[in-house]
Amino acid sequence: MAHIYVYSPSGAVRDRAAFRRGIKRLQTMGHEVEVDPDALAAWQRFAGDDATRLAAIERAAASGADVALITRGGYGLSRLLPQLPWRALARAAERGTRWVGFSDFTVLQLGLLARGQTVTWAGPALCEGFGASDAADAAEGHGAVKAGGPDEIMLACFDDVVSGASEGTGWRLPARDVATLAGRPAHLARHAPLWGGNLAMVQSLLATPWWPEVKGGVLFLEEVGEHPYRVERMLLQLLHAGVLARQKAILLGQFTDYRLNGHDRGYTLAKVVEQLRSQLKVPVLTGLPFGHAPTKVLLPVGAEVDLLVEGREALVLWGHMH
Repeated sequence: MAHIYVYSPSGAVRDRAAFRRGIKRLQTMGHEVEVDPDALAAWQRFAGDDATRLAAIERAAASGADVALITRGGYGLSRLLPQLPWRALARAAERGTRWVGFSDFTVLQLGLLARGQTVTWAGPALCEGFGASDAADAAEGHGAVKAGGPDEIMLACFDDVVSGASEGTGWRLPARDVATLAGRPAHLARHAPLWGGNLAMVQSLLATPWWPEVKGGVLFLEEVGEHPYRVERMLLQLLHAGVLARQKAILLGQFTDYRLNGHDRGYTLAKVVEQLRSQLKVPVLTGLPFGHAPTKVLLPVGAEVDLLVEGREALVLWGHMH
């Protein structure tokens, strides 16, 4: 199968049981797993100090692996942006290494996109994806961890990427989304660059050297632990900067782990989306199965995609990149 290099470019791994489960599951799937020597390093909240994590990224780029997989997100890559080995990262991708990750990893992916046409994959991390606890783990005394195991859709998408068979993804749209598309052609975008990731990380790159000036693209966004008003504030910055209006479509993934309170009085994420649509001519679609949730498709950041809607089915297709 595949040679997978596991490394830690961001936050320290605190759940070592999930780390071990993730490694074991990848091996059970038939993959050769190489673990970076500092994958379990810890310094403050990070997986080692800045120099340690930079060295780990450089080793991942030099590994010749089919997949370079992060252990987890968290925070840390923003500190490294000026020192990242951009040429080595791009060369590794050209040689066939698929860089896979999400959340904090967004800044590395968009930084590569800003420097050229390097394609990376927005997808799972080792611990939260492959290290998810299942019924067998619960039976062995690990029941404190939710026992569901790795998501089957995520696993299937990962297999497709590893085998080179990944051609697209789709999901069922809410009825309100379909109603907003009345009068639009089925093809919302043709050969448009797909880009995006974690909303806070995307926003953080505005007006920096690592910001990709994408026009006519399909922008996908997700977030975790942010109240709807914070989500709206970040979206408004992208709106006021002209970023959203320059896209062919906006795809909103999963926005998870936040709590409303009595002060909100009906102000929900749905209201945020409604407000955004009122200020944009660009179509905004919701429900993309991507984000801080078990069910997660893999998306080729930087690839040209087609986006079409057939009834209530939304399809993002990139098979032509093969």
